[in-house]
Amino acid sequence: MNVLFLTIGRFDSIDIHGIYPDLLRCFVKDGHNVYTVSSYEKRHGKPTEFVRDKNCSSLHVKTGNLTGCGMIEKGISTVMIGRQYSQSIKKYLSGIPFDLIIYSTPPITLASVVKKTKKATGAETLLLLKDIFPQNAADIGLMSKTGAKSFLYKHFRSQEKKLYALSDHIGCMSPANVEYLLKHNPKVQKQSVFVSPNSLEPREFSFTEEEKQNIRKKYGMPANKKIFVYGGNLGKPQGIPFLIECLKREKDNAEAFFLLVGSGTEFSALESFIQSEGLKNVRLISSLPKDEYDAMLAACDIGLIFLDHRFTIPNFPSRLLTYMQAGLPVLACTDPNTDLGKIICENGFGWWCESTSAESFHKLVEKALSENTAQTGEKARRYLLENFTAEKQYRDIMRRIK
Repeated sequence: MNVLFLTIGRFDSIDIHGIYPDLLRCFVKDGHNVYTVSSYEKRHGKPTEFVRDKNCSSLHVKTGNLTGCGMIEKGISTVMIGRQYSQSIKKYLSGIPFDLIIYSTPPITLASVVKKTKKATGAETLLLLKDIFPQNAADIGLMSKTGAKSFLYKHFRSQEKKLYALSDHIGCMSPANVEYLLKHNPKVQKQSVFVSPNSLEPREFSFTEEEKQNIRKKYGMPANKKIFVYGGNLGKPQGIPFLIECLKREKDNAEAFFLLVGSGTEFSALESFIQSEGLKNVRLISSLPKDEYDAMLAACDIGLIFLDHRFTIPNFPSRLLTYMQAGLPVLACTDPNTDLGKIICENGFGWWCESTSAESFHKLVEKALSENTAQTGEKARRYLLENFTAEKQYRDIMRRIK
């Protein structure tokens, strides 16, 4: 089977570890041919390039900047990417009889690419629904659904519907995502939707206590406190004002240390707050290479997840997987619409509260400090191995393909 995978993210190699490379390796291991199409953002200064390989060939398309830029530049680049991908696929991949096209959100603007390729090849189409856009943008005030400024929302909502209509199969991250999609998109056929959560190929990390202490020393973590770690994007979806309130509440907590690792639009605001408050039990560092970050987690105790309380869509952040892989219990502060907290609590590998009360967060911190986090973390890794592996996701997908 020839598989085409479309993503707007950078995809340097199928051999790196991540939710998409891990899944695609399962296709390759099972004898399928994989072709990936990804972006070379303008800032990198690289031309469009096609790299052939025996089982996984990669088409890198030069695009505008999609990350780390202003909203206007990002918007223009996102609108243009469909045409850029279509032209490059026509030039480098025409004539390949694709059997399956896999793509994810964001963005929804790949609808035109999917439509053209599906028409040309007759391939089945699989959408891995990671973001429900543009509703997520409207939830946190980045778009308006009514009034003079509603043009963008209505345009992207139309694109979203087209993408759903083109998709023979839609894999959602959780049961709540399935329910939301069907409720708000009645034209989507129920039988085409299934749960296909973020998954990875689990890796083993084994460190001695001495090695863990060396890691702590390297990143400025104290040796004798429980480390609460947050890794990932630091932007508006994460509700950084609430995170700031939580850190302020824990300012005098002598038993807990908070390590924040990431980048995003709110990084500077968070950095300024930490400096102005003179917080001694908080350290903020920029993003790390993935392998280095995964190893660093082994020296931590509890993983943190934050989501803005205004979300009406059920987000399910992929950073959950790296915590679970490292054997960390999870403390999540989210909106009440995601079932992330329900899954964490019902399966005994962490704690949840709504992201509206710093006092509620404090109570969960105290609870985590009093528990055996190593045992709770073992439950997290066990749940990962049973439910969130790339191999399981691959088998679930193959059962649905004709």
